[in-house]
Amino acid sequence: MADSTARAGSIGAQFVALAIVWGASFLFIKVSLSGLSPAQVMVGRLALGGTFLAAVMLVTRRRWPRDARTWGALTAISVFLCVVPFLLYAWAGQYIPSGLSSIYNATTPIATLLVSLIVLPDERLTRARTAGLLIAAGGVIVVAAPWDAVSAAGDGPLLLAQLACLGACLCYGIAFVLSRRLLRANQYDSTTIAAGQIVLAAGIGLALAPFVGGFEPIEATPAVVGGMLALGVIGTGLAYIWNTRVIAAWGATAASTVTYVTPVVGVVLGILVLGETIHWNEPAGGVLVVLGILISQGRLARAARLQRA
Repeated sequence: MADSTARAGSIGAQFVALAIVWGASFLFIKVSLSGLSPAQVMVGRLALGGTFLAAVMLVTRRRWPRDARTWGALTAISVFLCVVPFLLYAWAGQYIPSGLSSIYNATTPIATLLVSLIVLPDERLTRARTAGLLIAAGGVIVVAAPWDAVSAAGDGPLLLAQLACLGACLCYGIAFVLSRRLLRANQYDSTTIAAGQIVLAAGIGLALAPFVGGFEPIEATPAVVGGMLALGVIGTGLAYIWNTRVIAAWGATAASTVTYVTPVVGVVLGILVLGETIHWNEPAGGVLVVLGILISQGRLARAARLQRA
């Protein structure tokens, strides 16, 4: 009994750590951008995360995949799961607050649902899903605040930065659907899959670096180095292991609720550490997005049935 209680507590602690680290990732991106270009942030976090996960593979004596089909699938997934969204979030971080990026990141489940409806033949647009998508779309509009577009016109490409965040979430949705289709019958555990994805993504990122500003001058201040280490080793490496353990213990549905916590962490850290300001529409829109996700996934209906029972 004591062992099971201790294990449950350990998994709970890892879930909390995962929410904090992933919510803080947008803060680390913002700090790293003070001395690096967006491409350098993307490559750096992938290289650090890949090195860490490769070391885990070595220490735990896991075997890398040996078949071409798995490596081909991992290559496609790594582009949409890591390379493109990491670059988009880093680019957007130059122009919008880190807290706002974290709020947009909460739309990932909706993006995944949209891609699933288009690509997967067994997915259907039910009444609940339609309502959830419409509410979440309204939340995105509230967050984006198009009524402020004219007054913000002189503050940089704010609209493009917000679209970049949404594009990153769409990439995540594509990656999750690709994982479902291409890795459904693979025989490798989640740590091996994660290591393969990140190592491949690091190689692809390095190859793209000369074409996306990866060779610009670097200012390696202590804050930049610390931000990259946190972003790469913890946020892109260790967090994958925590996520694997939480999924194994609680299941994918319960583990995915971390998506609802990370925006809160991101917004709070942005305010406390970076002195960012938050406007009423951002948390209000974030709540609508989360509400839309809960409705589209049928969680509110299930909770209501349980209360009646």
